[in-house]
Amino acid sequence: MARYFFDSSAVAKLYQPEAGSANVEAVFREANRTIVISRLTVVEINSVFARRVRMGDLTLADATALRNHFVNDVATGAFKVVVVTEQHFSEAERLLNQYATAKTLRTLDALQLAVALDVNRRGSLNSVLAADNTLIEVAVTEGLPVTNPEI
Repeated sequence: MARYFFDSSAVAKLYQPEAGSANVEAVFREANRTIVISRLTVVEINSVFARRVRMGDLTLADATALRNHFVNDVATGAFKVVVVTEQHFSEAERLLNQYATAKTLRTLDALQLAVALDVNRRGSLNSVLAADNTLIEVAVTEGLPVTNPEI
């Protein structure tokens, strides 16, 4: 069974057409696959939809409908949600201390990456899907298989 970790940028592509959406949708439609997300993604997706309302890309009603669609997908098991733990925060600190002075690794991306590393240690991931170049670069350096759906 294939196992994938989606960061928030990949999840967002399922609900609003943008560069890479078709590639994310193809993985989402695979039979016998597991898609893992962090609990952080459940929070971040709200920010993604809110930003798109502010930018004028979505109406408030459309954003609410997309959020409800996502919540339903989580509730029906389309995603396996991993709780962010103290261990993940410690790992994120390590990642920031190791990489953030030379790269623009952001706090929440470090947390996402910490969860992905933990998930991979507990059972190999086929790929981490992400569109953030810094997250991708650090993930590869840390030995994770990565797919940028925008490429």
